[in-house]
Amino acid sequence: MDSDNRKMKLEVLIQQKLDREPAILDREEYFNSVVLMLLIKIEGEYHFIFQKRASTIRQGGEVSFPGGKYEESDKTYEYTALRETSEEMGIAENKITILGSLGTLVGPMGVIIDTFVGITDISIDHIQANPDEVEKIFTVPVEYFIKNQPERYYATVQFHPSHTDEKTKQEIVSFPADILGLPEGYKKPWGKRKYSILVYKTQEEMIWGLTAKLIDNFVKKIMQ
Repeated sequence: MDSDNRKMKLEVLIQQKLDREPAILDREEYFNSVVLMLLIKIEGEYHFIFQKRASTIRQGGEVSFPGGKYEESDKTYEYTALRETSEEMGIAENKITILGSLGTLVGPMGVIIDTFVGITDISIDHIQANPDEVEKIFTVPVEYFIKNQPERYYATVQFHPSHTDEKTKQEIVSFPADILGLPEGYKKPWGKRKYSILVYKTQEEMIWGLTAKLIDNFVKKIMQ
């Protein structure tokens, strides 16, 4: 095969293999999770349903929407959202209507959140949250977030080429920049990227972090 034919074959192969829309690369290196921003109608007004995570689980005491890790056995991301909501809040999947996808949020700590918005027609009093995962549930009117901007703070995100082992207290070098012959700046923490942290102060609980970012994006999308 001559050079021109090889180039043509490569071009055809690239067109066959690449997607038409951008996708997240190296997705398997992240913690892939799915969240359902669940709405409920109370006295004619739409509310978000939130949960305060049980103190005995990861990120205990924090406020979040129902959701969790995407499992390989899950048929779709939407399936994960429904499954996790049913497990955490005790709401049957057939009692939830998915309204659409808000999008995908990539967090600074290595987490990807595929986000759906849904609504349930059951009464708030009939929600039986799983006490092993949820300390309590509460609602906040969507109108509150439309009328109130979140407070905005900042943290610094850095890459660290080494860490201290919790048991031995010895330094573990995970990225040997000196052996690799990389510039001096990579032998110590680098990056110093400023990352915004949003906070909503509601009467019920402090809603902050990635949950607050999802709300902020939701409001921007529906109000544009």
